Amino acid sequence: MDFPAPLIRGTLIKRYKRFMADVTLDDGSTVTAHCANTGSMLSVQAAGAEVWLSPADDPKRKLKYTWELVRVGDHLVGINTHRPNAIVAEAVAAGAVPALAGYDTLRREVKYGRDSRIDLLLKNDGRPDCYVEIKNVHMKRDPAVPGPAEFPDAVTGRGAKHLEELADMVAAGHRAVMVFLVQRGDCDRVRIAGDIDPVYLEALNRALSLGVEALCLACAVSPERVAVAGPLPLDLEPSPS
Repeated sequence: MDFPAPLIRGTLIKRYKRFMADVTLDDGSTVTAHCANTGSMLSVQAAGAEVWLSPADDPKRKLKYTWELVRVGDHLVGINTHRPNAIVAEAVAAGAVPALAGYDTLRREVKYGRDSRIDLLLKNDGRPDCYVEIKNVHMKRDPAVPGPAEFPDAVTGRGAKHLEELADMVAAGHRAVMVFLVQRGDCDRVRIAGDIDPVYLEALNRALSLGVEALCLACAVSPERVAVAGPLPLDLEPSPS
């Protein structure tokens, strides 16, 4: 996924009220950017970090910038949770995700389950429909050493609900895939942060036992684009508390 307009570099002052971040741009001006991330952003919101913002394409929007990337160590990390669906959809359409290949049609945000929308619905005559839920993964607790990216970074009752709905799709004869998209390039696997949300870890294990599939994808991240780089293993051992 290419960013539609050049990103603008700055330095993070602080994130606050969950959805707002003050940033000093390279030209010395200070702006408030929209932070499209509902989690705790543990490990990716340090004051003084290099950040990259996208300009809003709506001149009437109150906040003129959106926070897209943050530098952690030597790597850029994508924190905008509105991007993963487009990133994965583009990769699937291009045939870059073999596990999700072989479908003729791809639709996004299709209603299903209990008042939910599935991120991607893949269809092909003669095959079960494939329901794909996508989660952005950006947390790594120790960026100085090789190790896992972790999800979630906060309790997510909504995430557990999505897993139950995926299991319902399997029971109805469809295929269901939980995709963990790691928007950073310094992780060797994905681990579920059971110390942060043990209910989600339990829900994922239950969903897997019922036939839901899990797929972890690494990304190459730059100020120009974020692209799927290949698969990562899933570590179901709970994170140490």
